[in-house]
Amino acid sequence: MAKIAVINGSPSLTSRINAVIEFAEKSLREAGFEVERINVAELPPGDLIHTKFESEPIVKANGIVAEADAVIIASPVYKASYTGVLKTFLDLIPERGLAGKTILPLFIGGSLAHLLTMDYALKPVLSVLGARHILAGVYTVDAQVARNDQGGLDIAPELVERLQAGLQEFTEEIQLRENQKNSK
Repeated sequence: MAKIAVINGSPSLTSRINAVIEFAEKSLREAGFEVERINVAELPPGDLIHTKFESEPIVKANGIVAEADAVIIASPVYKASYTGVLKTFLDLIPERGLAGKTILPLFIGGSLAHLLTMDYALKPVLSVLGARHILAGVYTVDAQVARNDQGGLDIAPELVERLQAGLQEFTEEIQLRENQKNSK
């Protein structure tokens, strides 16, 4: 089965985007996919800022992306764009490092005002990295992922439906591309 890399661009491991990522990972694993996550915030900050391509953690993270058939890129929206920590990692992905991969953006923001962040901020950078098959993605508003009394996060039913639809499209595209590769 296909391999999926999840790039978590949140600087916080307690961000609401983590509930969205965990939902996606669980769904994809249940569907039989191999899923591996890169939490960019756990990579050495100096290696990210100083673009140390040869750094062991960066080489390992880039290896996960290189081996993946598809990539989920997740980020909260800060100041009308994805996070700076995500950008520092994207700058370290080799030229054409996303070529041939199906990409699914998963973003979360404070309001619908930032809905087009995926199209106008993220997609041009992904295109430079060789991505040609970028799905529309799923944009979430903070209010759709609520903190509960147990310290966890609850996803609103309408978001669950949109995530399921986005993940269904993602898995169908992955399988279609796999079938095309195998028929050649």
